[in-house]
Amino acid sequence: MDVRHRLTALIAVGALALTGCGDTTADGTAPAAAATTTAAQPGTAASTDPAASTDPAAESYDFTVDTLDGSRFDGSSLAGRPAVLWFWAPWCSTCLGQAKRVNALAADYADDATVLGVAGLDGEPAMRDFVEMAELTGFAQLSDEQGVVWKKFGITAQSTFVVLDSAGAVAARGHVDVDELPATLDRLLVD
Repeated sequence: MDVRHRLTALIAVGALALTGCGDTTADGTAPAAAATTTAAQPGTAASTDPAASTDPAAESYDFTVDTLDGSRFDGSSLAGRPAVLWFWAPWCSTCLGQAKRVNALAADYADDATVLGVAGLDGEPAMRDFVEMAELTGFAQLSDEQGVVWKKFGITAQSTFVVLDSAGAVAARGHVDVDELPATLDRLLVD
């Protein structure tokens, strides 16, 4: 096979490989997050406690990261009520445009659901500047510089929302209009 045929074959293989990449499926929705499993670390035993949860929804709560105000946030604090996780980046103009409505959503549902900002794709100084510029108040902003929470939920682009039901199951996810989130939360609060 000559060089031209090899190059053509490599380009075709590369194109096929890339069609599996991206942040939306064929119907335009975000792909479901990959299932996560936790293996025992070397030198430790896996849990044999029958009460230990094997529910994949409960794994949604399995993270601990710092907030932008310097405290620690434990994902298990989300259990028991619906939650909206807003994945944003400091340089995202769409995120900035959504900030006022997300602030209002957090205030409107403060007694019934948790709204949580998950900042990523940049460093803390830029994240703090964004919070100040967007006037985000009244709900926690996670500093996910390492992408721990982003990876857990399979987030590949900002601005993305993940809505969890009170048991931690993903009820909705994707690039949605903030104005549609109250209807989603209302359905979860009735169930």
